[in-house]
Amino acid sequence: MFHSYAAIGDSFTEGVGDELPDGSVRGWADFVAIGLAAAAREPIGYANLAIRGRKLGPIIDEQLDPAIALRPELLSFNGGGNDMLRPRMDEQVTASRFRDAIERIRAEGIHVLMLSGANPTDHLPMGKVFDARGARLTAALVDLADRPGVTFVDNFNDLGLRDIRYWSPDKLHLNALGHARVASNVLTGLGVPVPAEWGVEEVAAAPAGPKSRNTAAYYREFVLPWIGRRLTGRSSGDGRTAKRPTLEPVPDAAA
Repeated sequence: MFHSYAAIGDSFTEGVGDELPDGSVRGWADFVAIGLAAAAREPIGYANLAIRGRKLGPIIDEQLDPAIALRPELLSFNGGGNDMLRPRMDEQVTASRFRDAIERIRAEGIHVLMLSGANPTDHLPMGKVFDARGARLTAALVDLADRPGVTFVDNFNDLGLRDIRYWSPDKLHLNALGHARVASNVLTGLGVPVPAEWGVEEVAAAPAGPKSRNTAAYYREFVLPWIGRRLTGRSSGDGRTAKRPTLEPVPDAAA
C-alpha cells in the first residue's frame, strides 16, 4: 500500500490527450493516484512533475532530483519516447541513462514504477522505424523488472492498446480511454484493484476501431507543425512548468 506517489516523464505522464473542459490535462498518472487513494481508503499525496516534449536527458536532469526530494513511497519513471521520434537516437546511451535513473531511485529506498509508453506506431508515418526502436529499448531494460523494489509495466507491448480507439486525433498521444487503460495496467501491476466504474474491461471487449488512415488534413494539422518545431529547435513544452510539483492530497473518490 502506497500513501504517496510522484510521477516524472513527458507528455505521456503529464496526460496530454486527456484534456478536461477547463483546458488542463488528466492522464493515467492522475488515474493511478485516484486508484491508490481508493485502495488506501484515505487521501494520499500525489505529485506530477512531467512536462510534454521532454527528451530523456532533461527528464532526468530537471525532474529526478526534485521528485526524489519529495520522498514519495512510489515514483513512476518513463522517458525516451521523444528520443525515439528524432532522426538519430543513440540507443545504448539512452538505455544506460534510463538504467542509471532506475538504480538511483532504488538507492533512495523509493519503490520504482518503471513503465514503457504506449505504442502509437501503427498509426504514424515511419511507424515501423519507431516501433523497432521502441522494441529494442524495452528489451534492453526489461531485466530491471527483476530488481527488488521495481514494478515494471509494459504498455509498449500491450497489443490491444494499439487500437485507434485509444488514441487522440494526433495519433501520437492517448485519449481518455487510452490513459484509463494504462492506469489499469499500472494498478494491476501494483496489485491494486481497478475501479469498476472506469469501464476499462467493457471498452477492451468492444469491437476494434476502424483502420487508421493519414489524410492530407492530418499532415497539415499535426505532422507539419511537429516538423516545424524540430527544425526551429522548439518544443511543445517550452515555457511550461510541472502541473503538480508538490505532493498534494488526492482524496479517496468513494469518500
